[in-house]
Amino acid sequence: MLTFRIMAPQPARRASAVAGSWYPGHPATLLSAIDGYLGHVSDVVVGDITALVAPHAGLMYSGPVAAHAYRQLAGRTYDVVVLVGPSHHIGFEGVAIVSRGVFETPLGDIAVSADDADTIIATTPVVCELPAAHRQEHSLEMQLPFLQRLLPGVPIVPLVMGHQSRAAIAALSEGLASAMASRRALLVASSDLSHYHDSRRAAMLDRIIVDAVDRFDPEAVERALARDPGHACGGGPIVSVMRAARALGAADARVLCYADSGAVSGDTSAVVGYCAAVFGTFEAAG
Repeated sequence: MLTFRIMAPQPARRASAVAGSWYPGHPATLLSAIDGYLGHVSDVVVGDITALVAPHAGLMYSGPVAAHAYRQLAGRTYDVVVLVGPSHHIGFEGVAIVSRGVFETPLGDIAVSADDADTIIATTPVVCELPAAHRQEHSLEMQLPFLQRLLPGVPIVPLVMGHQSRAAIAALSEGLASAMASRRALLVASSDLSHYHDSRRAAMLDRIIVDAVDRFDPEAVERALARDPGHACGGGPIVSVMRAARALGAADARVLCYADSGAVSGDTSAVVGYCAAVFGTFEAAG
């Protein structure tokens, strides 16, 4: 009689895919860039932070915006960071995870939290092992240098969404909320906004998403995406993370920065929009 044994996933070493092109490949140059962007941020939220939204374009374009979200992490502690981004290279159903190993950047290795990954897999039927979805994907990689600078040593769980259906979004948000209920977790949604409109048109389109995020209204984000998926490449990750953060106790949202690529390139004829936001329970100002 034949018997089968289910083999546990083997530890993976996910090599950097875009170091040296999308962001500096030399550690000192990369740190200098990250610290430069962080140094220009003065607005700091007081209170607990459960989740954030940050863009994932080339560092010189999106880094100044992403820094507004990541600056909020200085001095904070977390057990794990759960990253959720869109798939740019392959199409698939569900959500792809790497549950073992490390992700490389010029700043060193960042470990995957196997225990947290296993919990997410167990509580979230749409999540499965699919290393091919991560191999060339930049949406998560662009977050890693900021995390290594602000939360050194904190492990990650990397998740890439395939087809961003309503069912997948709902299942992921519910699964993350259940899996992270007893953990001090930071949830990160990686997303750019509209692509390749002139800056005036982009601002009009992006304002719909930015306002909904600032109101902490994931349902409004989802409705906008249903009407026009071009509002954001990572709209599914944004909605999933917002809903999970709300279920984990976050009550407040704040959009910290909005800009487009024209602010850096000078070309306002075809831009990409970027937003930085945080979610949690904040203290009133002043």
